[in-house]
Formats: sequence, structure tokens, C-alpha cells
Amino acid sequence: MSTKLDRTPPLLRAFALLEHVVRARGAVSLQEITEAARLPKPTVYRMLGMLEDAGLIAREPEGRRVVAGPRLARFAHDVMLNEAVRAPRHAILKRLAEDVGETVNLTMLDRGEVVYLDRVETAWPLRMTLQPGSRVPLHCTASGKLLLALLPTARRRRIVDELALTPFTEHTIVDRRRFDSELASIRRAGLATDNEEYLAGLVCVAVPVSAGGRVAACVAVHAPVARMPLARAMGHLPALRRAADALGSTFDA
Repeated sequence: MSTKLDRTPPLLRAFALLEHVVRARGAVSLQEITEAARLPKPTVYRMLGMLEDAGLIAREPEGRRVVAGPRLARFAHDVMLNEAVRAPRHAILKRLAEDVGETVNLTMLDRGEVVYLDRVETAWPLRMTLQPGSRVPLHCTASGKLLLALLPTARRRRIVDELALTPFTEHTIVDRRRFDSELASIRRAGLATDNEEYLAGLVCVAVPVSAGGRVAACVAVHAPVARMPLARAMGHLPALRRAADALGSTFDA
């Protein structure tokens, strides 16, 4: 007897497989995908093979689990930077920038780096300009440390093991034991700071943006320390968290 699933076009079946892969908190087994798809195993394996050939998924070294592939990651990145997608988030960031009087940004984790999805600059003449799509390191930025700290344990450890803790300033954390301790503190606090760790004279505070029970991004404020010492930046936490709540609803939409 034919079911509704049987009548689903092949393209949408493949898309459903991709959805399952990207919604997983880590690498997903072929068996899990087969069970979620409710399709014959040969059919699922054939579709996964096509998706892998297209660069949309990738197998882990042992070949039994898959993750999002580089082409799918680029596609997701391009969607997030699309003007129509950015518009409602930009409005929230603009209100936040007006509230705190400093530059604010929205970032995500992308292949071991932090990528800027959007940014609203302060009107002050002394500022750092980074366009949407710009990338900064994980280990010495507030957004990077926060996004890394809140990852599932196995994925976090895998990324940390591969990180080069390059010193950018005298305040950059380059000792791995100290860095692990920093990430643990960030998980407990639910926020992260950059106290001149990436750029001398610049401080930053970041909080997570949650959607669908996971951390989708983070929102941050930064400014020269001469104008906004870290203690004053921490005073903007209520405004940052209100903006994070509003931004989270745009990811859920």
C-alpha cells in the first residue's frame, strides 16, 4: 500500500536527509539516518552517496557517520548573509547599538572560525570595521570562545585539539590547560569576554543566541577599552540578553 512518504519526490527526500544531518548535534550514523527517513536502507545509502559526491555531506574517517559537507556549509553561509534574511536581524542589532552606544555584531561558528553575519557600527570615529562575511579566530575572541565553549563535548574537544593558540596580543591565552579552564568558566557563566586578547586596546562581551534548544549564534558588543572598560561593557548584559532573545526568534522562524 502506498504511503504519503512513498509519494514524496526524490528531491524532497534528499532534502529531508540533509535536514536530519544538519539538525544533529554532531556526526550522525547511517543507521540513524535510515531509521529517521523510514526508507529502505539501499535507497538511503544510494541517496547519501549522491549527496556525498555533490559535497553536501561528508563521511567521518571510519565511514560510519556523516556530517554536513563543505558545499552545504557554504550554502548555509550564503543564506545567512542574504539581505532578505538579514533584514529583521539587522533591525534588532540597530536597536541594540542605539541602546549601548557601541558597535554590536552577530556571529556564528563556521568550520573552526567565527564568521560575522551582521554588524552595526558605532558613530564614534575610533572603531574597528569588519564586514558581514569576515572571519576572526575562535580562541581569542569573545564570540569564538563562547561558541566553542557551548558545543557538545566531543565536537568541542575535536576542534580544540586542532586549534593553534596563536598569540595576537600579550593577553591571548596560549596555554591549553588555561584555555580549557577558560571554556569551563564560560559554560558556567553563559557569557564570554575578550579583554584585549585579539586586538590590543579592544574589549568585548558576548552572549548566546538560542533557537530550537541549541545555540545558533551569539551577539556581542565591543569598543576600545579607553572608552568602555570591561566592567562597563558587562553593564550592557541586560540589553545584550534582550537582543539575544529577539534574535533567537528569527532563527526559529
